Amino acid sequence: MSRPTNTRRTARRLTIATAATAAAVLLSTGPAAAHVEVESEKAQALAENVEVSFDAESESSTAGIAEIRVVLPESIAPADVAYGEGPKGWKFTANDDGYTVKGPAVKGGVNAEYSIVVRQLPDAKELAFKTLQTYTDGRTDRWIELDESGEQPAPVLKLTAAAAGAKSASPTPSETASQSASPSAEEPEPSSSPVAEAETKDDGGLSSGAWIGIGAVVVVAAGGAFYLVRRRGAASA
Repeated sequence: MSRPTNTRRTARRLTIATAATAAAVLLSTGPAAAHVEVESEKAQALAENVEVSFDAESESSTAGIAEIRVVLPESIAPADVAYGEGPKGWKFTANDDGYTVKGPAVKGGVNAEYSIVVRQLPDAKELAFKTLQTYTDGRTDRWIELDESGEQPAPVLKLTAAAAGAKSASPTPSETASQSASPSAEEPEPSSSPVAEAETKDDGGLSSGAWIGIGAVVVVAAGGAFYLVRRRGAASA
């Protein structure tokens, strides 16, 4: 009669062990479940004035999200991005490689939702917006991995193909930098002022300024000599 009892005990232990293992797995993967989502109704390559919305999910029930720092894709310049809407009191600041939105922290456990407006989306299939999400307790979640299966993947916006006839409104940041570094050969080089050239010219003689000074000295000396001659003539008379 002891064998059935032992079998039931063994089955019960296996059930408890399985439940504990499942709970451990859920707890270990819980933080990775939260992330930043991105979406847009005009997610199409070369579309203009596109509103892009973000939903930064909260991972803390006590600390609120107070700042979100985004690194833009290289094909989007920070100057081509404007702030849309966001939590009350939050402000938008452009950076060298992206932007930051921050302000009074949202409540603990509440997602931070905001949007931006992009002047024109690039001709690409997808755009990754690497995001750093900071809480009031100093914790920062780094959603920057480009591998979607990673533990902290960056939010990625999938784009449909560009409309027929759509064109890029402006060169990419890399093209702009290249043009700035290599000016066109047809562009005339700035010439110095003619006055400056005359004053700095050195051809073995005196400059025009020096000749003017000498002439002034000669005129003053001649006037002085003439005055002395007239005074002596008046005295002798």
